[in-house]
Amino acid sequence: MASLMRNAYTAVIARGDAWQQSVQTEPYEAAWAGEAIFFVYVMEVAGGDGSAGSGSAVARVQISPDGLHWADEGTEIKIAAKAESLSFARVTNFGGWLRLDVTVPAELAIKVVATLALKG
Repeated sequence: MASLMRNAYTAVIARGDAWQQSVQTEPYEAAWAGEAIFFVYVMEVAGGDGSAGSGSAVARVQISPDGLHWADEGTEIKIAAKAESLSFARVTNFGGWLRLDVTVPAELAIKVVATLALKG
């Protein structure tokens, strides 16, 4: 029996970006993939009191058939307002395009690296 080698690719969708208030990552075409994992690494936090419980951002996974029109997929990532924290979410059956729609509390700004790991 021949084994199939799966395709895998990791895309950086935010590199050292400062997220404040409302942000959307760059759309990424991923129709070939069967599963995806979003990772969000918080590098720095400005505002709040800097403690782990001082607030959090929420990133909603969004899907699109064309990269122009977006719908919430239903998966959310709670991003702790704490430097050097890592959050993630797994998604499948997402169609053609993926992105994150992020809401950050008004008193916070977070500097992040966000990646999208895809497997087909």
